[in-house]
Amino acid sequence: MNPAQTTPQQTRQESPRKRADARRNHERVFAAALEVFEEFGLQGTVPQVAERAAVGKATVYRSYPTKEDLVTAVVRHRLAELGRITAPALAEAEPARAFDTYVILLFENLARDRLLSEALAEGRSTTYTGPLLDRLAALMDEARSAGRIRPDANPLDLRVVLCGMCLQLINLAERNPARWRRYGELTLQALRP
Repeated sequence: MNPAQTTPQQTRQESPRKRADARRNHERVFAAALEVFEEFGLQGTVPQVAERAAVGKATVYRSYPTKEDLVTAVVRHRLAELGRITAPALAEAEPARAFDTYVILLFENLARDRLLSEALAEGRSTTYTGPLLDRLAALMDEARSAGRIRPDANPLDLRVVLCGMCLQLINLAERNPARWRRYGELTLQALRP
């Protein structure tokens, strides 16, 4: 059909269909990105995402102009999921127990999510890990006030121990949640009085 022959009614009918297609493509791209970055971490690529979503790279770039935009969206989503998973730990009345439970849940989840574990290990932008580390530091402060954390422990200590453990587990290509849990327990022991 010649564009000059297109009627306003035809254009209105095509627009909702195009918007629905764009929305479906966006959802497919995001779902594919979750899988690719969970599996490959920061080494995941836009072409891998496009291939897994069964779309062209241009479709990915329409939703996410840069790989960094896509990574940021995935990390934010993963942090929100982690927030839902750890919410019961945060509701724990006893501060030391809340801190312990949160750290163990964090390590178990990092074992399954290469992107989030790499972002934490590499100290990627505080946009990614700042809220997570702030939450952990606040929990640690409460546990320290209760006498369950070394009096000299500070947020930098927490970051060095926790992120250092993550970095080494990533370097060893370790993905076993039980092994990650063990190192979460060792992290807790390092911070105990």
